[in-house]
Amino acid sequence: MEGSGSIGGCAWWPGAEAAGSTIDFGVSVGRVHLRTTEAFGVFDLTARVEGFLRAAGLEAGWVNVQTRHTTTGICVNEDEPLLLADLQALLERLAPREAGYAHDALHLRPGVPPDERANGHAHAKALLLRTAETLNVAAGCLQLGRWQRVLLLELDGPREREVSLLAMGERRR
Repeated sequence: MEGSGSIGGCAWWPGAEAAGSTIDFGVSVGRVHLRTTEAFGVFDLTARVEGFLRAAGLEAGWVNVQTRHTTTGICVNEDEPLLLADLQALLERLAPREAGYAHDALHLRPGVPPDERANGHAHAKALLLRTAETLNVAAGCLQLGRWQRVLLLELDGPREREVSLLAMGERRR
């Protein structure tokens, strides 16, 4: 097809005038649910985000990936075990579990059940991370670099977790 090519390994085609297709602006929302199994963990959400984009039919626009929890973070980075161990060590140095957080004085927090987790360390770590990432989408694909992945960082597991997805832009109709 004249004018076709490849963008980041994804097929590309000209706009609405090609092959009788039409493109309109749209917004799609979704959720990713997962159960974490460790106190600290990193979960690659990339395939789930890509599946959401396929289902939404988004061709060009943005997708926002947002955690719905105050003891998790979202980042784009390499999913490489030694790097992730370095990340865990860095966060532990900056906000050690045993540092003594006022947040953990449950008896001083009205309305908090006595069996609430002492997780001041996880909240402190989360303050150093982002709650969301907004990523470009072109030709229906995330525009990630070679090693980039969309990651959820668990800081207070194991728990049930939920990530909110919102995609907006041009979609194939």
